Amino acid sequence: MCSKINFAAHQITFENDKSFKKSIKRVTGFRPGKLIFYKLACIHRSASFYHKKKLVNNERLEYLGDAILGAVVAEYLYNKFPQKDEGYLTKLRAKLVNGQTLTELAQRTGLDQLLYTRSIDLEITHHIYGDFFEAFIGAVYLDKGYKAARKFIIHGVLEQLVDLDEIKRKETNYKSLLIEWAQKNKNLVKFETNCISNENSHNPEFETFVVVANENLGQGKGRSKKEAEQNAAREALSQLDE
Repeated sequence: MCSKINFAAHQITFENDKSFKKSIKRVTGFRPGKLIFYKLACIHRSASFYHKKKLVNNERLEYLGDAILGAVVAEYLYNKFPQKDEGYLTKLRAKLVNGQTLTELAQRTGLDQLLYTRSIDLEITHHIYGDFFEAFIGAVYLDKGYKAARKFIIHGVLEQLVDLDEIKRKETNYKSLLIEWAQKNKNLVKFETNCISNENSHNPEFETFVVVANENLGQGKGRSKKEAEQNAAREALSQLDE
């Protein structure tokens, strides 16, 4: 079914196949086989369309790529740090596969230039490139298999583009940092989260307000409550720094 999708009919255009193949090879180091997977990976949900009554975008590939990426990164860290315990490995993996890190990797590889989007809320666009990176991993897996996906992730990304020492120093749990600050300064902090998308939406969006000592210090949006809370906590911390 996938190979019969007519993207042009839905006003979604890519470079010609030869140029598109070159773009994929430039990122991965190998010549792609089935371009349909990579084209699907490039379709952000804002550009979704229906094909034979099924919604077409990169979210299913994102789901698949997330699982592949998590497994490869877990194996990589397990072998690289044989003396470290499960807690250390879990925290480091979380920092490697979080949205901020994946967004940076999408930009460093040049993948961000291939994503196709339409109108987007600018306040929540920070995560779309990280999601796209996962979808792209899913496309590599479907096209070339697990070994090729693993090779690309380890040799093409982790060993070439990731500074593990820098990653280790990163603190990305903004909510925990804010709660720690509040406890230290004897302030009450509350997170008020609401779903702001249509009730029938398959892709819910959430909005969180952070209230510290009865003052609204941060606001954040996201595709999950956790993401919205983290974004709001990050803004609140920024306000406190100022």
